[in-house]
Amino acid sequence: MFQVALSAGTWFSEFWQAFCTKFVEAFKPGDIGEEISEGILQVQHYFTVGDYKLLITDAIIVTWIAVIACVIVFSLMAGKETIRPNAKQTLLWMIVDAIINAAMGFGMTRKEAEEVAPMILTFGIVITGCNCISFLKFAPPAKNIAFPVGCAVVAILYVIIISIKFIGFKGFWVSLTTPLKAMLPFKLLDFVIKPTSLSLRLFGNVFGSFVFMEFLSIVMPIVVPGIVGLWFDLADGLLQAVIFSYLTMSYIGEIVEVGHEFKEHPEEFKKQKKKKETEEASAAA
Repeated sequence: MFQVALSAGTWFSEFWQAFCTKFVEAFKPGDIGEEISEGILQVQHYFTVGDYKLLITDAIIVTWIAVIACVIVFSLMAGKETIRPNAKQTLLWMIVDAIINAAMGFGMTRKEAEEVAPMILTFGIVITGCNCISFLKFAPPAKNIAFPVGCAVVAILYVIIISIKFIGFKGFWVSLTTPLKAMLPFKLLDFVIKPTSLSLRLFGNVFGSFVFMEFLSIVMPIVVPGIVGLWFDLADGLLQAVIFSYLTMSYIGEIVEVGHEFKEHPEEFKKQKKKKETEEASAAA
């Protein structure tokens, strides 16, 4: 018994020394800049298909993981059709209804808002999933500038296409030349500025949060990162998705609202045009 107790005491002493050493090393930061740089750098791998090389990055893999997870979650929330919706279906209905009401607030009709809602919800779901997955220690795709730029380009193309579908080419042209034809270059430039703003806002917030959480996990690796991550990984990730979706709706509303006014009161636009022509003629005289 004495030998067993002595052996156990020796083992515990060695274990405790090793534990203390590892604990101190965990709180002892090394080269913080180097460790953060390693976290920021994306993982790249090339697959050769014939004469072509396909680039696969961690952003692509994590995006697909997040999208598949979101599809599963929302499929479970939707469930089967029932006469009386359950709590999950009610929550999903409230989200969709909020999107429709917001779209109508930007000047869209009920029918147009219902048509826009699926795409807006898709933006929100994908970006939320890709941002919030960092809470599970996956690098968020938006830290790679290609992800927010891709989302922004798709969003602005959707804005143009759906706006033309709602109000036609003539209504779209009117939205570009209202209130003055001289505004046309600036309105066209707007279609470059808006996606740039969308992408940089998403990239800046997610990248900044990612760097901060990497720094925090290096300096104080236990407990604190998990608590702070509730905001920087979850709440801020959700907020950025809401902002992206909300702004996309507002861009559609800016165009559609002018198109609807033109369809309902074309005489007002004609009067404004004649008035401006008269003023220009008087100024020239």
